[in-house]
Amino acid sequence: MKPAARTRTWVALGVAALALSGVATGAQADDRSIVVASTTSTQDSGLFEYLLPLFKEKTGITVKVVAQGTGQALDTGRRGDADVVFVHAKAAELKFLAEGESLRRYPVMYNDFVLIGPKSDPAGIKGLKDIEQALRTIKDKQAPFVSRGDRSGTHLAELALWKACGIDIERARGPWYKSIGQGMGAALNFAAASNAYLLSDRATWIHFANKADLEIVVQGDRRLFNQYGVMLVNPAKHPNVRRALGQAFIDYLISPEGQRAIADYRIDGQQLFYPDAGDPGA
Repeated sequence: MKPAARTRTWVALGVAALALSGVATGAQADDRSIVVASTTSTQDSGLFEYLLPLFKEKTGITVKVVAQGTGQALDTGRRGDADVVFVHAKAAELKFLAEGESLRRYPVMYNDFVLIGPKSDPAGIKGLKDIEQALRTIKDKQAPFVSRGDRSGTHLAELALWKACGIDIERARGPWYKSIGQGMGAALNFAAASNAYLLSDRATWIHFANKADLEIVVQGDRRLFNQYGVMLVNPAKHPNVRRALGQAFIDYLISPEGQRAIADYRIDGQQLFYPDAGDPGA
């Protein structure tokens, strides 16, 4: 091949490569999607199934949810494998902030935890208003208890309650205490199959279709309060984070429109989450 021909060939190849690069870049720019690492309760309660289509209709942004326990969701954010984390364990969230993994935490909504148990109530705790008394009784009577055991917000709340009772559950646990390392839906199914007690967020409990022989046995204690927060993963630490799209999702959740949508999500007339983005103490 003559030098001139070779030159034209290399130029043509270079132009083609640039064109292909342009197509790829354009395709990436057109991909208006984000990854949200979130607690399983937002998924298992049906909230995302209701909320995300409303958000996409408004913004054109697709949200891909990775439903995990809160601890795992925060770890996903630490790796930069999510753009946003939406979880419910304030102490763990504040630690995430202190590590520089996010620059701001936004409160979004709350509900509460409830203690679920078999209708036969072998521990005799139904109707108690003191969650610590209920847990001490379960432990003393060695009634079956299911723990998620997955570093989720619910699991962390359960561990904090045992500690508040003065019980070191790692030392006190026996065959009566089953730690399964799974999400809320799976834990409810396990409890239904084994006539056991467990701590659940109220939203997932309401959404749980097959309640079998389970019912709420303890509720209403202020220590069962359950707050949710959302954070953008720090793009300065993880350059792949889609900052603008992720922030658009957060802005929607805390906007009057998003807060109304959260409040409007109900099952059989029961409200599952209560918006509180405007509460500075949340």
